Amino acid sequence: MASNTQQTTDAAHGADAAHGGAEAAGMPQLDFSTFGNQIFWLVVTLVVIYLVLTKVALPRIEAVLAERRGTITSDLAAAEELKQKAVEAEEAYNKALADARAEANKIVADARAEIQGEVDAAAAKADAEIAAKAAESEAAIAEIRAGAVDSVKAVAKDTAKEILASLGYKADAKSITAAVTSRMKG
Repeated sequence: MASNTQQTTDAAHGADAAHGGAEAAGMPQLDFSTFGNQIFWLVVTLVVIYLVLTKVALPRIEAVLAERRGTITSDLAAAEELKQKAVEAEEAYNKALADARAEANKIVADARAEIQGEVDAAAAKADAEIAAKAAESEAAIAEIRAGAVDSVKAVAKDTAKEILASLGYKADAKSITAAVTSRMKG
C-alpha cells in the first residue's frame, strides 16, 4: 500500500511539472494562437442559445404572458360587470327603501287619521254625555233650589209666626206669606 501511495504522489508531481510549463505562458483564453477556435465555438454557442431561446423558451414565455393578459382582461371585464350589478343593486335597494318609507308614512298617516276619527267620535260622545249630565245636574240643582226656597219660605213663615206669637201679636197666614215673599224677592 505504501508503494501505491508513492506512485500516486510521483504521478501528481509529474503532472504539475507538465502544467507548470503551460502556466508559465499565461491564461489559455488570452493565448492569441487559440483565438480563432475560441471565436468559432463562441459563435456556435451563441447561435445555439439564440435558436433555443427564439424557438422554445420565448414562445412559451409569450404564451404565458398572453394568457395572463387574457386572464387580467377577462377579470377586469368581470369586475366591471360586477361593479355595474352592484350599482344597480344599490339603486334597487335605495328605491325599495324609499318605497318602504313612503308606505310606512302612508300607514302612519292612515293610522293617525283613523285614531283621530276615533278620538273625535269619543270626544263628541263624551261631550254629549257631559252635556246630558250637566243638564241633569242643573235640573237637580234647580229642583233642590226650588225645594230649598220652599223650605226656607216654610221655615221663615213658621219662625215669623212663632216670633209674632211670642211677642204677643197674632197675624194671619196670608200676611205672613206676603211679608216673607216680599222679603225674599229683595
